[in-house]
Amino acid sequence: MLIDSHCHLIFNTFDEDRGDVLARAVEAGVVALINPGTDLEDSRRVVAAAEQIPQLYAAVGFHPNDAGDFDESTLAQLRQLAQHPKVVAIGEIGLDYYWDKAPRPRQQEVFEQQLALAKALAKPVIIHQREAAVDTMAILRQWAAGRDHPGLVLHSFSGDMAMAQEAIELGFYLGISGPVTFKNARDLAEIVAAMPPERLLVETDAPFLSPHPLRGKRNEPARVKLIAERIAELKGDSFAAMSRQLTENTIELFKLEDNYVTSN
Repeated sequence: MLIDSHCHLIFNTFDEDRGDVLARAVEAGVVALINPGTDLEDSRRVVAAAEQIPQLYAAVGFHPNDAGDFDESTLAQLRQLAQHPKVVAIGEIGLDYYWDKAPRPRQQEVFEQQLALAKALAKPVIIHQREAAVDTMAILRQWAAGRDHPGLVLHSFSGDMAMAQEAIELGFYLGISGPVTFKNARDLAEIVAAMPPERLLVETDAPFLSPHPLRGKRNEPARVKLIAERIAELKGDSFAAMSRQLTENTIELFKLEDNYVTSN
């Protein structure tokens, strides 16, 4: 039993075979999926899909690449969307200095506004960070002061050991995705091996980052099993035990419906 803690099932790339993708996920033991929004329209679509797909949970938020389109009206609409019973988080939000599609001060402002929303609503947060580790952690350090926060996952973790250790000390989770299976991802493998298992989540980030041996192909939630197997190997644990731990971690962070997940 596994939960894909981060996938984009509502992206257009799945329009022609979304039902088959879901069926393969169920066959692989995936009992729930969390789909974060990347802008206001995407967030609306995810919430609507979560109403129709029992296994699907939504997060709502504005990706840093779209921060230039964010305003006070957007924040109010996100607040309203976040009241939906199947919205379990604010995200994905954060900083992206790789693409730099929005000015960095604007990205930071939008990031901080959404973090404040998450704390006000007691919703956990899904963080996107790309080549912006220093500024991301500076903002999160302040947000998490006194451990007064509703929880957070650094999605598809790509930082170094020091960042991982600080994240754990602040009470955050690390989202582990397909790159942990890559032969050249030795640093990430060392981080996963060193981190406490109760602070790890497993994710696909589908349709991106397909794990080995399917690297370069369109990713999908069923492949979360390949990532979980690699995590178990790195932790020296059985796949069954690690799957239970990863599932429990995800339920705890996102406050999922325990009875639904257990029954599936």
